Amino acid sequence: MSVQTSRAVQFVESFGGPEALSLREVPAPQAGPGQIRVRVTAAGLNPMDWFMASDADTARRFGLSLPSGFGTDYAGVVDQVGDGVTAFATGERVFGGALSRAVADHVVIDVAGTIAVGGDAHHTPDGVDDRTAATLTIAGCTAAAALAVVQPGPGDTLLVGGAGGGVGVFTVQLAVLAGARVIGTGSATSADALRALGAEPVTYGEGLADRVRALAPGGVTAAVDLHGTDTVQAARELGVPDKRLTTIAAQVDGITPANGANAAPGALEEIARLVATGKLRVPIAATFPVEQIRAAVELQAGRHVHGKVVVDL
Repeated sequence: MSVQTSRAVQFVESFGGPEALSLREVPAPQAGPGQIRVRVTAAGLNPMDWFMASDADTARRFGLSLPSGFGTDYAGVVDQVGDGVTAFATGERVFGGALSRAVADHVVIDVAGTIAVGGDAHHTPDGVDDRTAATLTIAGCTAAAALAVVQPGPGDTLLVGGAGGGVGVFTVQLAVLAGARVIGTGSATSADALRALGAEPVTYGEGLADRVRALAPGGVTAAVDLHGTDTVQAARELGVPDKRLTTIAAQVDGITPANGANAAPGALEEIARLVATGKLRVPIAATFPVEQIRAAVELQAGRHVHGKVVVDL
């Protein structure tokens, strides 16, 4: 298919907040050997998208330079296949990650690549719509990596800090599927949303350890902190050993941090299968047309949204 131009959301003159983003017309990228091109239909937003580009120094640390694309999670349809590619065909639905370039009409993916280098692609199962598929990669891989550190199962009581956020949605449900009892921290307004995921809600903030103790007098056996370090501190207070603690957004001495890049092979496909069979659901809090990218990022960056924010292309 010959497409000459494409739209892409970019930081052009400077990095920064939502106000620095522009929707621009650019030459359409073309698939080379070992690559596919995806006509993107939906892109899911993650905190890392705006954090990495929040200022010039941070962007440089992540290897970004101007003009830079935006967003990582995508879903769409293969519309061009490069030489040597046999795993994908034109017209197939795919989803995956392409670091800081997913919010665009077209994205070129290296079939043998990674999210950070070249991008990655997976077949979208029947029964998973594109908006949902566009939320799976970063949050799903991060949740899988975090749970792989603490390995919850039957008999465990797992404390999840930041349980209502994008990664929390997956972490809570995957832990419940593994047989654990889950207590999730959130704001008072997120209690119903947390219960719907299968967690017992507890409000975060001062006195967290006491509130958890009241909910689980038998003790907590593992904890995942998806926000900072408060949950880890409370878990230590409750006697959870360091080997059964992990963080995704902070480093704590003695605790193994989790990174979605280290998710086990096949973890993402398994999450997509669970979504397709109705065993795991992804609450989508809001969708925006790409023309309203600034409003979408503003909502997501507020960190009080229950579920995922998706941009339609």
